Amino acid sequence: MTDHKALISTLPAGKLAELGQLNDRAGLWHLAGHMGLIAGFAVWIAQGWWLWQAALVAQGIAICFLFTLQHECTHKTPFRTPWLNEWAGRAAGFLILQPFEWFRYFHLAHHRHTNDPARDPELLAGGKPDTWRAYVIHVSGLPVWWAMARQTLHNAQGHDPGAYVPRRALPRLRREARIMLALYALVALSLLATPLLVWVWLLPALLGQPFLRLYLLAEHGRCAFVANMLENTRTTYTNHVIRFLAWNMPYHIEHHTLPNVPFHGLPRLNTLMADHLVTTAPGYTSFTRSYLDDLQREAR
Repeated sequence: MTDHKALISTLPAGKLAELGQLNDRAGLWHLAGHMGLIAGFAVWIAQGWWLWQAALVAQGIAICFLFTLQHECTHKTPFRTPWLNEWAGRAAGFLILQPFEWFRYFHLAHHRHTNDPARDPELLAGGKPDTWRAYVIHVSGLPVWWAMARQTLHNAQGHDPGAYVPRRALPRLRREARIMLALYALVALSLLATPLLVWVWLLPALLGQPFLRLYLLAEHGRCAFVANMLENTRTTYTNHVIRFLAWNMPYHIEHHTLPNVPFHGLPRLNTLMADHLVTTAPGYTSFTRSYLDDLQREAR
């Protein structure tokens, strides 16, 4: 079986160089669309228009999927201009309670040790539930909110998050966490004047997190514990809406194989790699059904 390194060696070098080109315009257009969606739902909710309760869930999904933007920013690929990647990642992290500086190191360790049970921080954090009870708790999103609140507090106190963070980075993590906590304090104070942020941000984020958890499970859930990216990662074929919200990250084998390719190059990279992908799913409904069937069989 071909592994991802052998596959890369067969792809046209010129085409790979072309796909790896960064582009501010593509990133800014996509960011404008994502933030426009959030702003539109916020106005809908604030005005109390028809079916505004349903808009709470849609708003939450749009906000929580800013995780995929932050994820891309750790690779410095959504934008060509470096500071755009840095500040878009920080802003997204603030909205979803996930410190960007910390997540950068956590995520790069995940790329170095993808699906390695002994070294992948995603697995060490218990990110892939293997019982019905664990699955329900995981999909609720509550554990991730608690984990990120605790991580932010620990970073602010100067605690060492782990071996995946170099010691030279600890002052940056501490400063970032303290700024985030100060901003959250201002948000809390604003609620004394108006509950608006509860309705357009905080409550929607709680409602939207389960959808992000379901989406993220497909990236590596029930994949092989091997080094080959064609097997230890899953590409999920889905519709334009999900691909838009997730910044094309459903093309996840492609992303792990060549993380320097920006989000807008992943569909074209898929056309080069599609015949060699080992672990794929025809959609998120199909993946979830398969995951639940596995849990059901194991429960017996």
